[in-house]
Amino acid sequence: MANAKNMDLLTGSIWDKILKFAVPLAASSIFQQLFNSADVAVVGKFAGDAALAAVGANTFVINLMVNLFVGLSIGANVVVANALGEGRYRSVSRGVHTSIAVSLACGIVLGIIGICFARPILSAISTPADILDQATLYFRIYFMGMPFIMLYNFCAALLRSKGDTKRPFYVLLVAGAINLLLNVVFVVGCHMDVDGVAIATVIANVISSITLLYFLRRETGPFRFEFWKMHFTPWILGRIIKIGLPAGVQGALFSFSNVCIQSAINSLGSTAVAASAVAMNPELIVYFWLASFGHACVTFVGQNYGARNLERCRKVVRWTLLLSGVSTFTLGLIVSIFYHPILSIFTNDESTIATGMYRVYIVIGLEFINVLIDVCSGALRGMGKSMLPTLICVFGICGVRIFWVFALFPKFGTFASLMVCYPLSWITAGTILVFVYLRFIRKTRLEWSNSK
Repeated sequence: MANAKNMDLLTGSIWDKILKFAVPLAASSIFQQLFNSADVAVVGKFAGDAALAAVGANTFVINLMVNLFVGLSIGANVVVANALGEGRYRSVSRGVHTSIAVSLACGIVLGIIGICFARPILSAISTPADILDQATLYFRIYFMGMPFIMLYNFCAALLRSKGDTKRPFYVLLVAGAINLLLNVVFVVGCHMDVDGVAIATVIANVISSITLLYFLRRETGPFRFEFWKMHFTPWILGRIIKIGLPAGVQGALFSFSNVCIQSAINSLGSTAVAASAVAMNPELIVYFWLASFGHACVTFVGQNYGARNLERCRKVVRWTLLLSGVSTFTLGLIVSIFYHPILSIFTNDESTIATGMYRVYIVIGLEFINVLIDVCSGALRGMGKSMLPTLICVFGICGVRIFWVFALFPKFGTFASLMVCYPLSWITAGTILVFVYLRFIRKTRLEWSNSK
């Protein structure tokens, strides 16, 4: 198993390995987001605010549908990481091949749903009539590439399980550059609008996913992927579903609550929709930075929990909270200070920028609170307890946001008042998750001590 691309997560210092793991992963997620940011920037500058709003109106509903299935990739990560920590290499191989089979099956199902039901889905969230046709076109083309999006996420999760986050980053760096180039070619050169940026995104996703699959084909040992070995191993599939499905449900419910928020934004008109779309781009970049530490926590804790090293699991969580919290606070502060030039990248309309400012200050500026949720959820999932953080987040995040949208927002009816639901939901869920994590650690220490 020794491989220069593998990182030893079981011994040695922790903080520097977390950074080596998290920074390339954050960069990968950020470049993946830049696919969409490039769509928004090119459309906003060259195709107008109607096309910009059409792309932005898709964001939350696409995330709602995708996150349920992408959550299963977290299950794949934990299953393979646990097997590596325990030294069960046959299970590693079975995990790899089952995960690839799951990714393709999920991608095909999602693609069919997205293509067939695009317009009814977008109509259900009150997408403004003046952008509905363009939003539907973007949605359908985007979902044609869904098998490749799923394949990329599962391949990346498998590589992360052994500490390899650099190669997914390099792949997305190249794919992101291709996506940006194709955006310009299709929109500026060929005078296309949302269809051009959607096609460019699909092509970029095809390139990134096939490249990662090629890397797995070139692996040695249990991580080597062979097409003839691809099948569903029942007990592996069961564990992936047990761990990953709650994470996927949590992500889907997050997105559902955000769809409710998007519906409220849509009721404020096209300017609010466009403002939210442009502010979402730096917001997601800050979030993906934060989330990369949560993913690091899942993998580090997963391997060390498999090796029954609870004290190292606790150290991983402490270091991850510190590194993620300080860096996320700093990023949020920078974006808040320079919000105008940042939002100006995506639109020339001053009213759109002025409205988007509220999302920057209230959501991005307070994003560091979300660190508690991602790290504690990641730790619990790495230890195989995936349902707990899901239930907590359903209540603390989704419940708070939905209550705010339907009970309190109508009394105020402003964009700024709507954004307040984000930090309130983070505070609620984060406080509960910290308490549950600490209690679970104490319980596990006692059980392991009694079993010796």
